[in-house]
Amino acid sequence: MPSNYKKKKHRKHKNQSRPHEASDHEDDNDDDSSIDKSTLTAASIEQNNNKPFVVKYSEVYGRYLVATRDLKAGEKIIEVEPLAIGPWAESDPVCLGCHKPFKKDCEIVRCADCGWRMCTESCGEIAANKIHKRLECKPLKDHNVAKLQETCTGQQLKLMYEAIFALRCLLLKYVDRQRYAQLLDMDPLNSVRQGIPSLWKRNQECIVRRIREEWNFVEFSEEEIHTMCGIIEVNSFQIGQSDVHARALYPEAFFIMHDCTPNTTHTDDPETGVLSIRLTNNLKVNDPITLSYAYTLQGTLKRRQHLHDSKFFWCQCKRCSDPTEFGTHCSTLKCSKCPKGLVLSTNPLDQDANWKCQSCSYTAAASNVANFLDRLFKEIDIIDGNSVDLYEKFINKYKTVLHENHYLFLSAKHSLCQLYGKISGFLMHEMNLQQIEQKETLCRDLLAVVDKYEPGLSRLRGVIMYELHAPIMVIAKHQFETRQINASQLKRKLSEVLHLLKQSAEILLFEPAGTPEYDMALAARDAVKQMEN
Repeated sequence: MPSNYKKKKHRKHKNQSRPHEASDHEDDNDDDSSIDKSTLTAASIEQNNNKPFVVKYSEVYGRYLVATRDLKAGEKIIEVEPLAIGPWAESDPVCLGCHKPFKKDCEIVRCADCGWRMCTESCGEIAANKIHKRLECKPLKDHNVAKLQETCTGQQLKLMYEAIFALRCLLLKYVDRQRYAQLLDMDPLNSVRQGIPSLWKRNQECIVRRIREEWNFVEFSEEEIHTMCGIIEVNSFQIGQSDVHARALYPEAFFIMHDCTPNTTHTDDPETGVLSIRLTNNLKVNDPITLSYAYTLQGTLKRRQHLHDSKFFWCQCKRCSDPTEFGTHCSTLKCSKCPKGLVLSTNPLDQDANWKCQSCSYTAAASNVANFLDRLFKEIDIIDGNSVDLYEKFINKYKTVLHENHYLFLSAKHSLCQLYGKISGFLMHEMNLQQIEQKETLCRDLLAVVDKYEPGLSRLRGVIMYELHAPIMVIAKHQFETRQINASQLKRKLSEVLHLLKQSAEILLFEPAGTPEYDMALAARDAVKQMEN
């Protein structure tokens, strides 16, 4: 179960399985009977075509992957084509070929057959897997669905695009039985989702009724459509670069269990949609393979709520169980009653548990904390993405209320790290020494936290390392020229720069060509060559 992000009704017990999350499965938790720790046999590995993983089953976590041998960081363990691709939930109108939203005031082009909007007349023919022409184009034409767009509201149009993904998956039943069977191997968690009346009713009205009654695809039963809604909601990965609004379903990858400190990362090819999953850390044989279904730079309260709302489980991993989140204090507040007090949840695995100061008797209700953080989130969320001044003001405004590593500050710091040195008025040659020192401080703050949440060869570490190298180099040069440091000290600083560039290049070269991260890797590699020469 992946991204933004598990299993079919083969056997009765699998219907009751829940989305699996990693919880106490490390070596120091051998009392956890929910994880199958039996030694892998040569026969089981051979049966899995000698892949570096094998599927195991837990009554608590369902099916999950474990390593069949010792694996190295950076090793690619999965590379698969999508079974199906479609627009986001409640997506703005996108091209049904490439899933890119339409630019304002651009020419309106429609598919010559079905009448749905496309970026070009030929995109449905040339996009990955020719998905539009291969699947829904003729059925949409036969049912004259495009005509319904003439009288629908903006919200109804968004729901039509969402329903397209469900329809595509359902049509595989007649177009590609093998892919359809692979989709049905994913658990829709129907029993869990039916227990959430608002969700089930929403799907009934917006997807099931639309496909069966408005679009007249009566060959699909209500149960089939609800099941496909669940498969998509529970198992889809958000894919593509920032100009693509798509999600996809993949074989094998959906088995990977969740952990808030994952040991893998994933990329998808912008042209083909092929998903690659690689390790960020070394694994030993029998170690579970994990992926984060949530953004790691979020606090526990927010992160667990997101996982429950989107993936239908309450995470109980080691990070979620620790009020300090491995000593990073990503969720910690500062006490308003005593000068140095830190306010933490008394039980982070209970969303309703009180929060309490560690130095005095001050307590706060969880609902008050959640409301306060929601208000601050809305405040930072409306900041223009290029406004250095407003991000700096946000940090200064709440520095007496939030811990310096609070996730809302991490969000602001992350934005500032990428703005300093990149936008007009804040290019490296335009910033004063104090601003350059500020960029270094912010990058180091972020890197210290990311080293806890995404250690190893993670994309986020690679980007931050690249951002960090420039201020260190500029400051070192200034200090040497003004005789604040000697040649030996300069050499040590440049050695750190070289290390950061090498690590950044190693990590980001895994990204698909043409992405900003890949371009960053090439720049880092060139800088390394220049320094070594």
